[in-house]
Amino acid sequence: MIATTALLVLTVTLVSLMIRRAAFAARVLIIGSSPLARQLVTEFAHHRHVWHRVAAVVDDANDADPPLGQRLAAPAARLRPIIEEFRPDRIVVALDDRRGRLPMRALLDATVDGVVVEDGVDCYERLTGKIAIEALTPSGLIGSPAFRKSHFDLAFSHALSLVVAASALVVLAPLFAVLAILITLDSRGPVFFVQDRVGLRGRRFRLLKFRTMRSADGPTSEWVCDNGHRITRVGRWLRRYRLDELPQLINVVRGELNLVGPRPHPVSNFELFMEKIPFYSLRSAVRPGLTGWAQVRQGYANSLEEETEKMRYDLYYIKHMSAWLDLRILLQTVRIVLSGSESVDPVARLEVRPCRASLAVVGVRVKK
Repeated sequence: MIATTALLVLTVTLVSLMIRRAAFAARVLIIGSSPLARQLVTEFAHHRHVWHRVAAVVDDANDADPPLGQRLAAPAARLRPIIEEFRPDRIVVALDDRRGRLPMRALLDATVDGVVVEDGVDCYERLTGKIAIEALTPSGLIGSPAFRKSHFDLAFSHALSLVVAASALVVLAPLFAVLAILITLDSRGPVFFVQDRVGLRGRRFRLLKFRTMRSADGPTSEWVCDNGHRITRVGRWLRRYRLDELPQLINVVRGELNLVGPRPHPVSNFELFMEKIPFYSLRSAVRPGLTGWAQVRQGYANSLEEETEKMRYDLYYIKHMSAWLDLRILLQTVRIVLSGSESVDPVARLEVRPCRASLAVVGVRVKK
């Protein structure tokens, strides 16, 4: 039995190593040298996607500086001989402007020959689990069924959240009492922290948390990194294991939150985000959540740039929201809570880089 298990492990390891070698990796041909194309090259090079290898980048621009040093094969008009030379397994179209530049017949012949032809925006979404919001257009959103959620799906998700939250409140009542005593003994102030947040359809509600910081003398920033010095000893522990979020089960029972959804933002930041983050209002189309896709993939945000990045994940969730995705998010949340870890520790960030409440919005820029 032991010998069989060892042989199986060895076989899997060897196969994995072979797949990771360039000779066995699926060859990818990217059409375009746009910012999106450059981002895709980075994603394909990332360790999660090592079974793909970018063989070449093709574009009419004759760019002397191909994305990340990848070989720039030739203009897109000569796509047919390029396909014959590189024999790609997948072709990704990431052109800024496709009018008159895309040889459709060559792509059709490649599809017939078994080559996967994929739009760059869809490829980016599949690889990263987020949406390039600069690629979205109002007309595209209006015509897309993905962002139109049925009343049944929304009602079912909320009903399930109510049942689970009510049950959890009953089971966790003793833990609530213990945490309240610890918070009271550790520092002066109320047990709960209450803050105005923006919920479904832009409605305001009062979000509940266990208090993890000492009271401030005056107005404070909303960014976590600006308030690290105010976190109490018990508060640091509560944050590490996400126990400070437990009172939000009351918000779920009130109907203000779901278990899963985009995290509700403070009212004080709403106008800024509406102005600076593209399509930010779409977050209000669904009920916010106690946890969400952006939380398990990225964690806390300490600047407008990071909030914009989280918006990409939020839009992905809204587009793909389902019971299976909710279950996946809940399981990852449980793993994070039990391990006491997160995507990035908001306090540890202070030691890595300064807080930047910059107004610049960064990301992949795609014209359509």
